[in-house]
Amino acid sequence: MNTKILADSASDLSKDHYNEYDIEMVPLTVHLNEKEYKDVIDINPKTVYDAMREGKGTKTSQVSPETFKAIFTSYAQENQPLVYVAFSSELSGTYQTAKLMETEVKDEFPDAPLHVIDSKCASIGYGLVVLHVAKLAKNGASTDEIIEAATYQAEHMEHIFTVDDLEYLLRGGRVSKTAAFVGTLLKIKPILHVENGKLVPLEKVRGSKKLFPRMLEIMQDRGTDFQNQTIGISHGDDVERAEQLAEMIKEKFNPKEVVIEMVGSVIGAHAGPGTIALFFLNKPNK
Repeated sequence: MNTKILADSASDLSKDHYNEYDIEMVPLTVHLNEKEYKDVIDINPKTVYDAMREGKGTKTSQVSPETFKAIFTSYAQENQPLVYVAFSSELSGTYQTAKLMETEVKDEFPDAPLHVIDSKCASIGYGLVVLHVAKLAKNGASTDEIIEAATYQAEHMEHIFTVDDLEYLLRGGRVSKTAAFVGTLLKIKPILHVENGKLVPLEKVRGSKKLFPRMLEIMQDRGTDFQNQTIGISHGDDVERAEQLAEMIKEKFNPKEVVIEMVGSVIGAHAGPGTIALFFLNKPNK
């Protein structure tokens, strides 16, 4: 019996990915116009970005304990191995909730092969980790091999990204007030990264023309073995700039593959429209 892979909607994978690699997805919740929507299922990112451009507030909430308990119980009853690779615990309470429900279900089914992993990753960086282990699972890898691979990929996944307006991250509590440096009037563009699962400002670039070249310099400094890995790019409703960055990467590094996806509703509700994010491994793939 092959191990089943569970991910949540903050992985920003497409429905085609879920279907092709038999990945189960659990949605986080998006709050907009005083209504609740299940991410991916009831709302799409474009709707969220358009609302944010109009000045409307958006919020998100984690997966409910009841949802996790129902999923975990169904797999435990069938004794089906399940590995849930979770959105970074530093950006959402979803991982902690899943761990609590894993413990509850194992009280009833002590031998249930359920495993919950904190990816410490977000968006397509997280999605690339999920895709990697989903391919292993589909090819019959053992649960231990899948856990080892997910842990390695997550540990070595770099996130380099820029946002049009740090105010969105500030409102959502994703960066501190001191970290949300002001640069709009000076045409300063922030570059951020993820450190131990947290969003951390890295540096400031004056002028948008210098932004992508600088991101590629950081990629060259931190990354390795690009020809044998899949590079991820996600964007906040700005596919033109995402494709521009992809072409620059292909020309400079000749990667095995570049995956481009829109930043989903949950992360987009905090990062805002115009976000461009780049993901790659800083060590060779095992």
